[in-house]
Amino acid sequence: MDPTAVAGFAVIAFALIAVPGPDWAFVLAAGARDHVVWPAVGGLMVGYLVLTAVVAVGIGPLIAAIPLAMTLLTVGGALYLLHIGVRTLRSSSHAADAVRPAGPLAASAAGYMRRGAMVSGLNPKSMLLFLAILPQFAHPGQSLPLPAQLAVLGCVYVVLTGLFCVPLGFASHQVLGARPTVARVTTIVSGIAMVLAGIALLAERIIQLAGAR
Repeated sequence: MDPTAVAGFAVIAFALIAVPGPDWAFVLAAGARDHVVWPAVGGLMVGYLVLTAVVAVGIGPLIAAIPLAMTLLTVGGALYLLHIGVRTLRSSSHAADAVRPAGPLAASAAGYMRRGAMVSGLNPKSMLLFLAILPQFAHPGQSLPLPAQLAVLGCVYVVLTGLFCVPLGFASHQVLGARPTVARVTTIVSGIAMVLAGIALLAERIIQLAGAR
């Protein structure tokens, strides 16, 4: 596979990952409030691996081409973001305890990994992002077959997600964890961001469906 294409994709992918969104909100809340970083980021990476597999084997375009499938994916992702956002807001009162050295976590490591996978894997914008960008850097006729090229690019995105989100999570743990009030505010903002993202997904889909009639 052309290293130049991989490098070009890596630059664009990193720029997209660095833009605040649901991933940021989830990692900041997990790191600042519950001192959980690796499981939360690992869950996000698992979700993106699933999306990579879906796109690489050719299922992604089929899903995108079926309005009902995209609607179900959008509603499911939006409702889950709303659920996580509300849950984060409700637990923000405990953020002031983030400075405790060894307090109980709000959820198990497996629970955080599962949540992270659903935050990234159920986000229809992530699916559309993969469908729109990955194929631009994969070209038939190269040494690797097209599905393998898509898999490589998807894995590059997954690795970059980890490289960016792990430091972000630990920064929130170290910086915000030592400031209970700031940690609580950050948790509230993260919860609101996820709720707004869920509402935006639903509103956007409703507008699209109304315009298609």
